[in-house]
Amino acid sequence: MSNEIIMPEERHQSVAVQQGQGQEVSMLSTISRLALDPRCDMDKLERLISLQDRMEAKNALESFNASFAEMQCAMPSVVKRTENTHTKKLYADLDDINEMVRPVMAKYGFGVSFKIENQAAGVKITGILMHKAGHREETSMLLPLDAGAGRSAVQSVGSTTTYGKRYVMCALLNITSGDDNDNDGYRDRSQEPEPTITALQVKQIQALLPKCSPKAQAAFNKLNPDIELIGRKEFDTVLSQLSASAKKHAESQESAQ
Repeated sequence: MSNEIIMPEERHQSVAVQQGQGQEVSMLSTISRLALDPRCDMDKLERLISLQDRMEAKNALESFNASFAEMQCAMPSVVKRTENTHTKKLYADLDDINEMVRPVMAKYGFGVSFKIENQAAGVKITGILMHKAGHREETSMLLPLDAGAGRSAVQSVGSTTTYGKRYVMCALLNITSGDDNDNDGYRDRSQEPEPTITALQVKQIQALLPKCSPKAQAAFNKLNPDIELIGRKEFDTVLSQLSASAKKHAESQESAQ
């Protein structure tokens, strides 16, 4: 009878996290001892501190990616329930989005903040997606002022800012509102090309791809020579296929051992 102990996936992940934390504690202890030693070489100490910073950043990124992937499976499609007074069409406003996604974000340790900059060309809205492990991602959108009929200068800035927050938040979280081709009256997007995946989604694919078999990687690269040009509507399918391929490759390697 084999004495090998089989642990569930959650247990493997927990052990890996504990090992990573143990390495960080060991490194911090070493740095603390060296800092108190008057004979310490300051150049070596600075290199150790730099190494510790890189280790922490790497662990934070891995935790961010793992939590984001789990959150995506639980993220709802936001329902459109606000009527545009000009087009009479329904769209999902910022309050609708917040109400639906914030509980899911909190469950997986995420939060969003915004930076607003008034520029000569309009208003620049930067969304920052933060994770409890310390890593963050951001994306920006520069919009001309929404100078609609009857709007004051202040109202134009407010309308543009709200619009920008809504779309930046959707881009950061890869969430949809049923039909992404809605027009809420801010601008005509009917002639715009199909949106491509975000920088964060590119990183998710790049993190999964090396875990697939060489054959699967070659096939993927042949079909998608430029990952950044993958359509946003295709992302869920691509991510699902890569996840399945990576799992199959891992299982085949385990059985070969």
